[in-house]
Amino acid sequence: GSSRLEEACECYTRAANLFKMAKNWSQAGAAFSRAAQLQLQLQSKHDAATNFVDAGNAFKKADPQEAVTCLLRAIEIYTDMGRFTIAAKHHISIAEIYESDLLDIEKAVAHYEQAADYYRGEESTSSANKCLLKVAAYAAQLEQFPRAIDIYEQVGSVAMDSPLLKYSAKEHFFRAALCHFCVDMLNAKLAVQRYEEMFPAFSDCRECKLLKKLLEAHEEQNVDAFTDAVKEFDSISRLDQWLTSLLLRIKRSIQGEEQDLR
Repeated sequence: GSSRLEEACECYTRAANLFKMAKNWSQAGAAFSRAAQLQLQLQSKHDAATNFVDAGNAFKKADPQEAVTCLLRAIEIYTDMGRFTIAAKHHISIAEIYESDLLDIEKAVAHYEQAADYYRGEESTSSANKCLLKVAAYAAQLEQFPRAIDIYEQVGSVAMDSPLLKYSAKEHFFRAALCHFCVDMLNAKLAVQRYEEMFPAFSDCRECKLLKKLLEAHEEQNVDAFTDAVKEFDSISRLDQWLTSLLLRIKRSIQGEEQDLR
């Protein structure tokens, strides 16, 4: 009967918490997962989803793949209940597991995209954009530059029209321009002109001035001028690893062209 199932659920949950206290993460995850399955039999969807999430959090420390499985079960229940914001949050958790533990960037990107999709549907634009920026950063790493450019331009256009986000627009356009640069220098030049027309404040920012110096150095095949411009910018605004790797890629393309001319 249902009362026996409820008692069994309670026992599994208590066991799971004791395993957690003992830091026996696999057993804790398995017990939470068992409690969730019984709650589904009892039609207690919300409790089942909560226990699948607890199982996922326990498995994160012992079996990342099993953690993904449990979180996907929770997402299934939440989307069925129309709780898309919570489902999006758990898609981000899965993306982070793929990033740091399972080292599968393409799957991480897919889950960030799904999270962004759910957030957009719930009108949570800033949460959606945070996920999309993750997608753009990885797309550039995977050399999917057109995809990265689309996202940076889309997020930049939204930011420039918002009094609160206006300041971040220059960063998005800067990253989009560097992705253009990795494809083709002329593309980058035209993109910078377009961003200046769309967003006049871009012309005065240090990022735009750096881009113009880099374009000039590239046109003149001057590696030293390119390096000096980057060093000068970095001495005031520290470049992160992503920006540094893209700038190195562009610098190598100048060196390659220089060697071809010799």
